[in-house]
Amino acid sequence: MVATTQPENMDLVSDRTDAYFNRTQNIIKHYGDKEVVYAIFLRRPVVSAPRLVLRWLDNIFEKEKINATYYVAFPEGEWVGAGLPILYLKGSFEQLVPLETILLQKLGACCVAACNAFQMVQVLPNADFIAMGARHCAGYEMQELVEYAAWVGTKAAKRQSKAKGFIGTASTSTAKIFGLGTGLGTMPHALIGYAGSTVRAAEMFHEQHPDQILGVLIDYFGKEVTDGLEVCRRFSDLAAQGKIMLRLDTHGGRYLEGLNRQFSYALIMRHAPETLQRYCSEKELTHLAGMGVSAAAIWWMREKLDEAGYDKVKLIASSGFDFTKCRMIAEAKAPVDCIGTGSFIPSLWNETYATADIIAYNGQPLVKQGREFLINFARQHVPGL
Repeated sequence: MVATTQPENMDLVSDRTDAYFNRTQNIIKHYGDKEVVYAIFLRRPVVSAPRLVLRWLDNIFEKEKINATYYVAFPEGEWVGAGLPILYLKGSFEQLVPLETILLQKLGACCVAACNAFQMVQVLPNADFIAMGARHCAGYEMQELVEYAAWVGTKAAKRQSKAKGFIGTASTSTAKIFGLGTGLGTMPHALIGYAGSTVRAAEMFHEQHPDQILGVLIDYFGKEVTDGLEVCRRFSDLAAQGKIMLRLDTHGGRYLEGLNRQFSYALIMRHAPETLQRYCSEKELTHLAGMGVSAAAIWWMREKLDEAGYDKVKLIASSGFDFTKCRMIAEAKAPVDCIGTGSFIPSLWNETYATADIIAYNGQPLVKQGREFLINFARQHVPGL
């Protein structure tokens, strides 16, 4: 049976760490301990997101009476260049060696996800974002790591450009990271199938949750414009108060109602012609004027709502909103109010691999060949190591 509790005692740590670290600990016990300094880094640029690993270290240090200290070279939310150590650990080799595996697990993915979130909200500073990646995670520990990272990326972006960024998550368990008591979101497609119509699903939702913003998916029947306007007519008072949010989630196998490729290009030429006057890759063109939730689809839905007098109704867009898609939506000036996304989760998992190297033994600098830069950086930037 696989344990699901947090590894916050040494028995659990030993079970989950790489076996060669446990064997190394046994060797050190026999031949004698040394004080060591670890440098922990990633090979790619990231945004520093160390809080969860530091919380884990504090707990394990206290519970197991581990004689060690740490130094954070790049505080939470700071940009970190490729290969620069984020964190240093100093203490007993015997006590620290079993911690490396879990320490790296808790740092690497956080920092890359924070970087992705930072870049996404930077290019769409006026849109709210909702972290909807829980279903894509391999369990709650990963969910907590990446949704904390979305908060860090937002914090960094707010400092630079006052971006709105991620305002919450889809689940209540991680909503507390954003200071909320509950998760955010609209409704699942399954509710619309259950209700039999988009309007009836909206009625059910509003009857049971009258204090919530009425967020409605409108792509279930392939009639985004028709169903969206019908919802607005049914709840005209809410529409006038700006308390309706229509969610575009059209899948990539068809165009939003009323669109085709040619008309989608025409929409982009009308609103942001300069976007099509440079070279675009096929993927970028799809984000602009292709099937699914494109920039053209957002513009078209906004136009139809405004024409009908529903200018206060907000649009939330979802489906594959990674950095590239966010950038193209921004270039097309598409009027989106909110993005629901889990695509800040790293897509190339090997980019999340953090690495730890010992750079000193009993006060004497020493590191494996090719990693001398870790010692040089420590000498210049880390006092007391």
